[in-house]
Order: sequence, then C-alpha cells, then structure tokens
Amino acid sequence: MMKKLAEDDKSIVFEVKGFDHYLLNAVRRYVLGRVPVLAIDKVIFYENNSAFWDEYIAHRIGLVPLITPEKVPEDSEILFMLDVEGPKKVYSSDLVTDDKDIRPALDNIPLFTLKEGQRVKLEGVAKVGYGFKHAKFQPGIFSFGEQDNGAYKVFVESFYQMSPKEMVKRACEQIVKDLNRF
Repeated sequence: MMKKLAEDDKSIVFEVKGFDHYLLNAVRRYVLGRVPVLAIDKVIFYENNSAFWDEYIAHRIGLVPLITPEKVPEDSEILFMLDVEGPKKVYSSDLVTDDKDIRPALDNIPLFTLKEGQRVKLEGVAKVGYGFKHAKFQPGIFSFGEQDNGAYKVFVESFYQMSPKEMVKRACEQIVKDLNRF
C-alpha cells in the first residue's frame, strides 16, 4: 500500500506499508548513487583575471544542477560556455549551451562576482556521472523512517535535475537493470 501525503515540484512525501525496509534502503542507495546525472566535470579556462582561483570557479560551476533528460547517452559530452566581464554578479543563467534540453536547472544560482576590468572566459564539459563517484552527480535526497502503525514515511527531495518521482523511477529502473545483469 502506498499513500501520497504531500507533493510539490521539488519534493514528495508518501507512506508505504507492506514493504521491507531492505527494499526501501536499496531504493535510497540507488537514488543517491546510481541514478545517471549530468554535471560539468571538466573546465577549460581561456581567461581569468578575477580574484578567484580557476579551481574555485570550476568547483562552483561543477555543482550547478543541470536538467538531465531521461535518455541521455552515457558517453554524452555537452559543452557550456561562460564569457563574462565585470562589474557583474555571475549566475548559473550565464552558462550558455546549444543543447535546448540540457541547461542549468535554476537560473539564479550565484557563482561569483566580478569587479570592473575583470573577465572570465571558459568552457565547461558536462558528462553523465553517478553519485557514488561525486556528490555533484546526486539528483537529490531520499530518506525514510518507520511510523507507529508499521508503515514507513518516505521523503524524496530533488536538486532540480529531475522531479522527485522521476528520481525514484530511474532508481527502480536501474535496480531492475542490475538484477537482470546479475
């Protein structure tokens, strides 16, 4: 038995009864570590005379959640460009790509601030990865706890790459794939 308790575009809360906690924990672990997610993994700097090190900017850009369509090939590489000049607050919306389906999930994530005369020009390459390799590839959070009635209350929250329902669906599909391969 499954009963939805609350839902919005970022999270879902539901109650399940008749499920073993081992199964719920498997789904939780797959959501965190085995759902394929796009993230910027490689950054090439052409110019950076800002006050920030290349590594700092690359790290900030790598943590920007990217919309991850369902059927993205594992070997995909999506190019993002950033060419900004100060004075300017640089946001995730300044990352530009030609792929209409893949973009920053949120436009208003602050990356860094440039002063007058400072410029950053770079290319970032997004690839498919898994949360067990790096947290930037995690699509969200999945947690659960046992209730007094013997049911489990499940909380799923998305980091915006996909909906919470989609996270659970993709995790379950990956479990089935792995079981078939086993």
